Amino acid sequence: MIAIIDYGMGNLRSVQKGFEKVGYEAVVTTDSKVLLDAERVVLPGVGAFRDCIRNLEEGGFVEPILKVIKEGKPFLGICLGLQLLFTESEEFGIHKGLDIIPGKVLRFPEGMEQAGEELKVPHMGWNQLDIKRPSPLFNGVDNGSNVYFVHSYYVKPNDESVVAATTNYGIDFCAAIWRDNVVAAQFHPEKSQDKGLAMLKNFAAMN
Repeated sequence: MIAIIDYGMGNLRSVQKGFEKVGYEAVVTTDSKVLLDAERVVLPGVGAFRDCIRNLEEGGFVEPILKVIKEGKPFLGICLGLQLLFTESEEFGIHKGLDIIPGKVLRFPEGMEQAGEELKVPHMGWNQLDIKRPSPLFNGVDNGSNVYFVHSYYVKPNDESVVAATTNYGIDFCAAIWRDNVVAAQFHPEKSQDKGLAMLKNFAAMN
């Protein structure tokens, strides 16, 4: 069973439907105890970093998240769910994250350009993945595959070896990480059509 954490942030039903499309049961839960019984756990999220951390704390999710990761259960972070795994974010001031992956969450710099045109923030749309390491998430997924992003901040790990893929939007930035049983993506697999569904299926099959 795959547990999708419902802490009041994000379109959780679309993630659940993505798993259902590839033949796996996924439950959306507000009960932190369900995480401990699940075989795999997903932390999605959209919105402000500080609000999400507060909701995770108030919902009693922080300790169960740390526990399931420590136990080696496959864990997937999506979009803000990737950012929350990091040490801190500079969104609306400095806010502490879960500190599972050492590093920071930074805002895109002002005045980014591509082909002579200024790039808008948030970064919204399709971008190509440059796969750096053969993460379990990318089994059978071609390098250069297009995936869907919506975000104004990006992660910068202290240890570059956790970077599984990058993409470019004005700057090269980390699009996905992989360390042990933890995989996480800045993009939305559930909105990335066949390639994204293949990634959800890969996660559901992780040992």
